[in-house]
Amino acid sequence: VPEHVWRINLDTPEEAQQNLSFGAADRWWEQTDLTKLILASNKLQSLSEDVQLLPALTTLDVHDNQLTSLPSALGQLENLQKLDVSHNKLRSLPEELLQLPRLRSLLVQHNELSQLPEGLGQLLSLEELDVSNNQLTAIPTSFALLVNLVRLNLACNQLKELPADLSAMKSLRQLDCTKNYLETVPPKLATMASLEQLYLRKNKLRSLPELPSCKLLKELHAGENQIEVLNAENLKQLSSLCVLELRDNKIKAVPEEITVLQKLERLDLANNDISRLPYTLGNLPQLKFLALEGNPLRTIRRDLLQKGTQELLKYLRSKIQDDGPGPNEEPPVTAMTLPSQSKVNIHAITTLKLLEYSDKQAAEIPGAVFDAVGANPVATVDFSKNQLREVPPRLMELKDSVCDVSLGFNKISSISSELCLLQKLTHLDLRNNVLTALPEEMEALKRLHTINLAFNRFKVFPSVLYHLPALETILLSNNQVGSIDPVQLKGMDKLGTLDLQNNDLLQVPPELGNCENLRSLLLEGNPFRTPRAAVLAKGTAAVLEYLRSRIPS
Repeated sequence: VPEHVWRINLDTPEEAQQNLSFGAADRWWEQTDLTKLILASNKLQSLSEDVQLLPALTTLDVHDNQLTSLPSALGQLENLQKLDVSHNKLRSLPEELLQLPRLRSLLVQHNELSQLPEGLGQLLSLEELDVSNNQLTAIPTSFALLVNLVRLNLACNQLKELPADLSAMKSLRQLDCTKNYLETVPPKLATMASLEQLYLRKNKLRSLPELPSCKLLKELHAGENQIEVLNAENLKQLSSLCVLELRDNKIKAVPEEITVLQKLERLDLANNDISRLPYTLGNLPQLKFLALEGNPLRTIRRDLLQKGTQELLKYLRSKIQDDGPGPNEEPPVTAMTLPSQSKVNIHAITTLKLLEYSDKQAAEIPGAVFDAVGANPVATVDFSKNQLREVPPRLMELKDSVCDVSLGFNKISSISSELCLLQKLTHLDLRNNVLTALPEEMEALKRLHTINLAFNRFKVFPSVLYHLPALETILLSNNQVGSIDPVQLKGMDKLGTLDLQNNDLLQVPPELGNCENLRSLLLEGNPFRTPRAAVLAKGTAAVLEYLRSRIPS
């Protein structure tokens, strides 16, 4: 920084030395001290202690430089209100910074800070604090004293927990904790009565936080976590919510109570495990955006999902009226009716060719369910989300018509060879069971083109899959598969999608690059060294090309 910048309040400006006759009113340099200094986007490696010669500064902006430290003289700038030192290489902040009584905005994002000064809470006037994109593992407890703080950004650090004392920040409206390692949110945070926006994306949360006192909360972003259950009670507390973002979680069901969120404008549930929706969702009066793609929805056709939110809501509303049993639907429950039979949707069997008995936590499928089929041809069977330990033997009675079988989310440990009688099978969903192998007899399923084996216990790639010529999609993520045979995979002409994410592959054979039919090859979350993450991020074509380049000539 040129020396005369620091001395601008002290030295007489050049024009005053040209013996022009200035009247007292014109001598502005004697009346005004410098209040704003902007040195952003330069190549400064240090700041001079001479900064103390500018005691009237209210704004000092040195973002986007190469500073590794700050001068202790900053502590003398008692009028400073805004300090922006973001996008530098700072490893620490000087203790003297804590002597700035009027500081309202402190921006230190994108540095190399591993800790913050313990006494940061002394900056009582602070309204905005951004410490995102650093290497922080903890937050000083003195943060609790920042009672005037309105915006706090802690995103992209290494925080495993939030101190419960944050709840003392009575003015806080916006809290961003995106991309940390949070597994829970302290219950005390629920008392932050002013909170309007809460960002918790890309953490390790297993459930939605309880926020009973956050009556003003308008936005809750909790995508890319591990949330499995939406607790109805938690939803009821969020009456002011306008935006609820929960994409890329493991949510299996949406409770009816979601309709208490009468102010909801945006609801993002993409890429979860939701198989059915409460039709009453169609009644949310303000809802303008609803994202559902990437869910195994059984009741909503895919083309409907692509028509946009308004069409979808209209469809859901139309189903509310349909929901009562019509004259041709289920038989009324009389003394003669088995309780289980009353749960079989006869209407679904006759019109949709769907036999469904899911989400009942049943250890076996009652005989009455199969009896209800009668002579009707059934194309789709959904027995997911029960406690089945084996493939129901009576499933084979449907062998002449069934082509889509879902047995996901059960406790099945082995597949009986009888399954091979279902010669018309095209889709088989066995995800979230405890399978370790598949029977060789499955070779008979010549029409099978999609198999979902994610979240099981396979230690080896099931060899029978190599002999199923029609297979287009193999979903085998979240198992413990250690190797694959690229030569046999190449023989699978139709294979377009192969998902092996989160397995135990120690290496990726270069010959896999010869499987040029693959349009989607997913390998993230395995312990192999190469291809590196940067190559994987470029997509399937780039990965295959990279692998081909590694084939020994």
